Amino acid sequence: MSIVSTNVPYNSFVFNYNLQELLNAFPFLRSNIIGYSVLGAPIYAIKFGVGKKHVFYSSSYHANEWITSPVLMKFIEDISNAYVSNSNVFGYSAKTIFNETTIHFCPMVNPDGVDLVTGYFSPTSSYYKLAEKIAYGFATIPFPDGWKANIRGESLINFHLFVFKK
Repeated sequence: MSIVSTNVPYNSFVFNYNLQELLNAFPFLRSNIIGYSVLGAPIYAIKFGVGKKHVFYSSSYHANEWITSPVLMKFIEDISNAYVSNSNVFGYSAKTIFNETTIHFCPMVNPDGVDLVTGYFSPTSSYYKLAEKIAYGFATIPFPDGWKANIRGESLINFHLFVFKK
């Protein structure tokens, strides 16, 4: 089964569609909202496994590195397919991974920034204009292609600390 395409520009709309398709196809996956972006987009965590060891993977902190989101979503799909078919992923039994490890994924930490650089926001939108005004102060960085921050120009480097603070 193939759900996640890695050859299309990824944005929060495509991500949300893929997420729902993965959750429908693999009922053992768990998802919850762990926060919201500046513009109110949900930030999701997806859980694979029930083991005592915990691993955390995240992607798209930097908006212009949006390609990391479909790569991580494809990994979720691949490991889930391996679990269902009782096969291996990268030489390891997916069933063993599922039972001994809990993998937490946050595939799109910065949905607003991703939407900005992938063209989901129109250049005439207020969101685009706000980011463009901020970017004007950094003339050596191409806009929007070089944009790394959230829509307000803030770095998300400490996001991982928030996720596991509980």
